[in-house]
Amino acid sequence: MSNEDTPVNETQVENEDRRKFFGKTALLGAGAVAAPMTATMFASMAKAQASEVANSPVIHPGELDEYYGFWSGGHSGEVRILGIPSMRELMRIPVFNTDSATGWGLTDESKRIKGDSAHLHAGDSHHPHMSMQDGRYDGKYVFINDKANTRVARIRCDVMKTDKMLTVPNVQAIHGLRVQKVPYTKYVICNGEFEIPMNNDGKSSLEDVSSYRSLFNVIDAESMEVAFQVMVDGNLDNTDADYDGKYFASTCYNSEMGMNLGDMISSERDHVVVFNLPRCEAAVKAGKFKTYNGNSIPVLDGRKGSKLTRYIPVPKSPHGMNTSPNGKYFVANGKLSPTVSVIEIAKLDDLFNDKIKPRDAIVAEPELGLGPLHTAFDNKGYAYTTLFLDSQIAKWNVEDAIAAHNGKKVNYIRQKLDVHYQPGHNHTSAGETRDADGKWLISLCKFSKDRFLPVGPLRPENDQLIDISGDEMKLVHDGPTFAEPHDCMIVHRSKVKPKKLWPRTDPIFAETIAMAKRDGVDVYTDNKVIRDGKKVRVYMTSIAPTYGMNEFKVKLGDEVTVVVTNLDQVEDVTHGFCMTNHGVQMEIGPQATASITFTADKPGVQWYYCNWFCHALHMEMRGRMLVEA
Repeated sequence: MSNEDTPVNETQVENEDRRKFFGKTALLGAGAVAAPMTATMFASMAKAQASEVANSPVIHPGELDEYYGFWSGGHSGEVRILGIPSMRELMRIPVFNTDSATGWGLTDESKRIKGDSAHLHAGDSHHPHMSMQDGRYDGKYVFINDKANTRVARIRCDVMKTDKMLTVPNVQAIHGLRVQKVPYTKYVICNGEFEIPMNNDGKSSLEDVSSYRSLFNVIDAESMEVAFQVMVDGNLDNTDADYDGKYFASTCYNSEMGMNLGDMISSERDHVVVFNLPRCEAAVKAGKFKTYNGNSIPVLDGRKGSKLTRYIPVPKSPHGMNTSPNGKYFVANGKLSPTVSVIEIAKLDDLFNDKIKPRDAIVAEPELGLGPLHTAFDNKGYAYTTLFLDSQIAKWNVEDAIAAHNGKKVNYIRQKLDVHYQPGHNHTSAGETRDADGKWLISLCKFSKDRFLPVGPLRPENDQLIDISGDEMKLVHDGPTFAEPHDCMIVHRSKVKPKKLWPRTDPIFAETIAMAKRDGVDVYTDNKVIRDGKKVRVYMTSIAPTYGMNEFKVKLGDEVTVVVTNLDQVEDVTHGFCMTNHGVQMEIGPQATASITFTADKPGVQWYYCNWFCHALHMEMRGRMLVEA
């Protein structure tokens, strides 16, 4: 085969270039040069090498990634943490799912956190977003929604555990979720996507679509309780917040209130609903609301004609809603239109004061390609929009698009990059904050097709890492992922300060420790069995490689609660507790207390053991539950 016939692998070429670059650098460092290197030449080469390393996805063993990536787990119901740019999966945080490794959904602590939804073992997690101070990530919480069961959960970033969960009343299918950015995350905002009767008790006509509504939900970020809801015309999809703490905006793809596909896509335009937060808060304070379904949550009327909202017509079945990091624009992505609609936030005051018409707030509507779903931003005035049907990312200049909208002949599209395949969400490094740095872009592709080793009819999806630091986007990494990572966010590692050990006063297990005190037990020193009729509480400590109790005795049918406190003070020494043949297992991190309740339904000797490898004598870390018939 001739050289002309040999297929060229672009990655191989890049690697060859890199090897040549570093080879030359090594020769220069060894002094094997024909001419002496000047200070200017050395500085230039050092700068080039630093740039090469900074924009490389290669993170060698022992080196740390620059960013945390928080991925939704989609149908798995979890949140995943990836390192960026390595794209290594570092941790999985169980949220709406049941997790046998950690015992999430099995332990008493996790059931208390899940509250009224503790009996649900599945979820569909979509939009992870971190709390903010002054438009910047603060490393405190990550919030995530469950579309399947209408829930919102909060993850504490100091321990990377879910600590609060709320089932949102009056609505069905929580979808788009964002946080208030300024002055701080007082509220989490999210949409009820599916339309239902306001009194959904089955007593009134179920077929009367005129009684159906969707609600915009405003949740107190600290108490994780609904502060108020806003009733709208049409349904709600995705949402975002401004950088002034005043306006929220949500897309609507079903302004028709259709109950089937044909009806839902019949109109050429749907709309964006803009919510005025100060007016909403004033209306709640003035008592201008109603309540439904027997709860006390204030529901405001934000339908067309309300002073609380404005409806901006946009084409067609819009999906993503994204705010530019400079705080100037909301961008609604057209989905069934090749366009995105750029809304100037500064014009919204005039819109709410009826000085301009709704469409006057739109300052650009660039045509980008087929199936625009989501837009991300860098710090140089560029936007990056996923084109689902084209399987591309379009890079375009926002100000040039505005100029073109005003009649100037300017090409606002800078580049289109093929991705593989059908991208949904995308995200730039810190791109939803004032700290957008223009280094990396993630494209979450819904299909992988031919990209990886075939594994059967259900194939992995494809997360792709793109270098956007230069003039052109460069695809640098493909990563298979289990279905379905719906969305992600990227935060610099300097913002996140995880603990190495659990504080003994942590609120997650405070109720368990309070129970022990009522039983007269100090969980850090005592190993005791408390019998209360058919209820037995077993308190034991653990320190590698032993439990504080090698055996305990119960009767067949007893309800047994096992409480384990890990006394190890060495980071990364996690213990587990697994009771064989009972579906019982849980994680106990260093200095943590955890508990699990089950029925002793098998007679005889039942062994328990540590199921998290902790010591050279880990296999010997076990004990017996003796169950008397």
